[in-house]
Amino acid sequence: MSAIFRHIETFGALLLAFIWISPLLFAFWAAFHSTTDAVNFNVMAPWTLDNLRTAWAGAPWLRYFLNTFLLVSVVLIGQFVITTLAGFAFAKVQFPGKDFVFILVLMQLFILPEVLIVENYVMVSRIGLFDTIIGVGMPYMASAFGIFLMRQAFKSVPIELHDAARVEGCGWFGILWRVYVPLARPTYLAYALVSVSTHWNNFLWPLIVTNSPETRPLTVGLSIFGAPENGVDISVISAATMMSIAPLLIAFLVFQRQFVQAFLRAGIK
Repeated sequence: MSAIFRHIETFGALLLAFIWISPLLFAFWAAFHSTTDAVNFNVMAPWTLDNLRTAWAGAPWLRYFLNTFLLVSVVLIGQFVITTLAGFAFAKVQFPGKDFVFILVLMQLFILPEVLIVENYVMVSRIGLFDTIIGVGMPYMASAFGIFLMRQAFKSVPIELHDAARVEGCGWFGILWRVYVPLARPTYLAYALVSVSTHWNNFLWPLIVTNSPETRPLTVGLSIFGAPENGVDISVISAATMMSIAPLLIAFLVFQRQFVQAFLRAGIK
């Protein structure tokens, strides 16, 4: 009986996996076939690269890729700095009201970013960062999830290492840089994966705060490219979609073992 249940669970997992990945499989199929062959699932239809050529010529994709790379890099660097300092303070520094402040930070996890779009828009406009890469990434640099993750990682560091560094004459920043940061590298890698994938695919906020190709990321550029007024061609749009997600897919396929190990070591369930 237990073997039957295991087979049922395996079949159910494979079925859910297929349902989840089926849109990506269709996009891949359509990107290399004509629209008629893609929609009719003509298995014998020839493969073609014309859709990729048409999509590439239809928008400044190199600029969109550069903008997206700069955006995720700026956000990740800012998050590393802020979450490291805040996580270390909440884990090892004693100050009045620490628990209460930490609760306030965690409350951010219950607030959807979309709720703060108007306030973020007003603030970014006031400080003159509208339609800039910094303006797009700034609201995401103070991450409650990242602070919580770093706090948990730093709390797991043996206090003996902390005391040994103090005996050697290290100050707070020296202890943080020489003891805590190296031991938390798996956590940093796991968090980096979450951050990069999230902000690579972020759409609503960049759509609102960008107005020019010089600052638009891939998601906004793809939405403009696939707008109905530009003509809807499923195969060409699928080709553009595959180009947009290709870097993340390639990175996952190449480093999937490191990805899984990083999440397991960081304790992310």
